[in-house]
Amino acid sequence: ADAAEAKAKAENWNVVIAILDEGGHLILLRRVDGVQIGSIELAQTKAKTAVYYKRPSKIFEDQVTQGNNRPLTMPHVFASEGGVPIIKDGVMIGAIGVSGVTSIQDGIIAAAGLAVL
Repeated sequence: ADAAEAKAKAENWNVVIAILDEGGHLILLRRVDGVQIGSIELAQTKAKTAVYYKRPSKIFEDQVTQGNNRPLTMPHVFASEGGVPIIKDGVMIGAIGVSGVTSIQDGIIAAAGLAVL
């Protein structure tokens, strides 16, 4: 969370950063001053997508962008970049979700948080 927040602040991006455990339960939430309230739930939802499907939420965004609407009918899918699984030694241990700026920027921040592992 510290690395993700540092990246967001370095870019002047106001975001919410959510860290979930491997069961999809919130263990940490950071809300940078000035970010919209709706991003609190969106960050958690992006992280939950990554936990439930063990892949980045961007994969679902790409599918929808390419005309495949099936992900929109799947439970716990938010088809927007910014949710990434946290995998350590081949085991899913949780996920990071970011919301507040564009989906691409959310993804950049999430990747910065993941990079410290």
